[in-house]
Amino acid sequence: MYEAKLKFGKTELSVNIPKRNLQDVVLGVFPPAPTPEEERAEIERSLREPIGAPPLRQVAKPGQKVVIMASDITRPVPSYKILPVIVDELNAAGVKDEDITVLFGMGIHRAHTPQEHEKLVGSEIYRRVVCKDSTGDEYIRVGVSSRGTPYNISKTVLDADLLICTGNVEYHWFAGYSGGAKAILPGAANKETIRANHSMISLPGGGTGVIEGNPVREDIDEIGKFVKIDYIVNVVIDSGKRVLRCFAGDYIKAHREGCRYLDSVYSRPIDKQADIVIVSCSGYPKDINIYQAQKALDNGNFAVRDGGTIVMVGACSEGYGEDTFEEWINSATSPQSILDRLQKDFRLGGHKAAGIAKVLLRAKVVGVMDLEREKVEKLYMQYCHPDDIQTMFDSLLQEYGDNASVLVIPQAGSILPKVKE
Repeated sequence: MYEAKLKFGKTELSVNIPKRNLQDVVLGVFPPAPTPEEERAEIERSLREPIGAPPLRQVAKPGQKVVIMASDITRPVPSYKILPVIVDELNAAGVKDEDITVLFGMGIHRAHTPQEHEKLVGSEIYRRVVCKDSTGDEYIRVGVSSRGTPYNISKTVLDADLLICTGNVEYHWFAGYSGGAKAILPGAANKETIRANHSMISLPGGGTGVIEGNPVREDIDEIGKFVKIDYIVNVVIDSGKRVLRCFAGDYIKAHREGCRYLDSVYSRPIDKQADIVIVSCSGYPKDINIYQAQKALDNGNFAVRDGGTIVMVGACSEGYGEDTFEEWINSATSPQSILDRLQKDFRLGGHKAAGIAKVLLRAKVVGVMDLEREKVEKLYMQYCHPDDIQTMFDSLLQEYGDNASVLVIPQAGSILPKVKE
């Protein structure tokens, strides 16, 4: 018997799986876990040996107003590790703390509390520099993309003399990868801009792990023609938020190197799609709400066969996580109705509902969540209380038979399974 341990919020669930049924446990191929000292040394190295740009100390100048874009609370980015190194490098170049602003790229997410700001950046940086959310800003039109997206960007970003974008590189279900210019779009963009960009998910060429020919990613990257992104500092992390590698420098070149490294760690081959796929969203904060947890479901969709079942393990303690998403779910009459609605009237939030609907059209989904049954069932998922996960799994084995194949993806928000060619 194999005991699958699955992160669930800030706790853990486990499922016992007969070894005869276990096809594989899909894990990243991680290097040895770095120490805190090694993590800092790697970030320092990236700033002194950047890709496609001079070292940060040579770029920054005394008296400059510096804006550092940082990810919001729904992202797993360890900004508290990255920002102290950046600020130290800026100080070494003559930039004073009072000239540095950390701007959290909120997109359409909820505002932070002061306590969350401090948690994200660390107590020392919180005391030393200004920290604020992009959603409290005025937005200014800087241009229109070649695909017709109106670029409305935070005034704080546009007023910067030096703009540094931080983030992590992981798979994204329609932008291909996170990181790079995504700190600005959607991070520092308003709803009109985000809506226009995200509406391209219905166009061909997009998808998880795809950059070339991906209309959403190409539209994101084009923002660099209108907003000068001086530097990025992107990390690839393991499940413990430890920094495996850091990529700094040019917002395109450094980002692409980060994507290639991510593939070497997180893109994993599987022999075939399975009858039952158990996915964990990797725990808090990736399963803070259903809006965020959807990424794990999308990655699980690559691993399950048509007519199979995905067991989605995620606490989702904040519920649906976004008002429009919730409205689309509550008003839907079927998964297909959500997709039909998106084609007629694209809405931010609705696009996440459509992402779930797309999976439901080819597989059954069981939601193991810390939510009321009604909320889970409104997603057209089968409800399972966290305490009943083993009983539910045993019934699935009976349903699919003695030879049922099972795949487990403990970090499904990050791992991209690919069937071997």
